[in-house]
Amino acid sequence: MFDGFLTFRPSCEVCGLDYSNFNSGDGPAFFVMSIVGIVVVGLALWLEITFEPPIWVHAVVAITLSVGLSLALVRPLKGMLAALQFANKAAEGRFR
Repeated sequence: MFDGFLTFRPSCEVCGLDYSNFNSGDGPAFFVMSIVGIVVVGLALWLEITFEPPIWVHAVVAITLSVGLSLALVRPLKGMLAALQFANKAAEGRFR
């Protein structure tokens, strides 16, 4: 489905489905930011209440988790949104 990390192939190698019509826009980024934000903030609160670590520990944990989770989630979410566009026959809006 993907040619690079986030670039769609022109078409499916197996069935020939044209991927050029799929445009997820900023959808994956929004969901990634929401999910990662909730996880990182929740963990930071738990870490502070439980252990009271120095600020540099918060920085290391937050940066590592933010980058790692973002990279891990963006590709599957982009693929999921493309699959939802296909399943729901999504198209650009038009006036009649």
